[in-house]
Amino acid sequence: QVQLVESGGGLVQAGGSLRLSCAASGRTFRTYAMGWFRQAPGKEREFVAAISWSTSTYYTDSVKGRFTISRDNAKNTVYLQMNSLKSEDTAVYYCACRYSPSISDSKADYDSWGQGTQVTVSS
Repeated sequence: QVQLVESGGGLVQAGGSLRLSCAASGRTFRTYAMGWFRQAPGKEREFVAAISWSTSTYYTDSVKGRFTISRDNAKNTVYLQMNSLKSEDTAVYYCACRYSPSISDSKADYDSWGQGTQVTVSS
């Protein structure tokens, strides 16, 4: 089973940037799709971005053009570069691993989850 540890969250002003990292354990990391989700207070956990084993990417509409997901298989790490942050991006961000090479935007399709990292954007 893949274990995930997120880092890089924090407090940033609107318009600023943050880069989240997710370190994964396991030799088969490179064959799995990875995703980022977020959950704001009182709301459901929602899809943000995903990347396949072949580095195909997919984003929710609200972050397109602002967020970039990438992966470094040599380091067993996936990243989420977040630019032009808005107050509505404030949430706990979770990294997730799908034991499949293809991406999905459904949280039900993901098999392992990190503990989450808080991102707070002040306006």
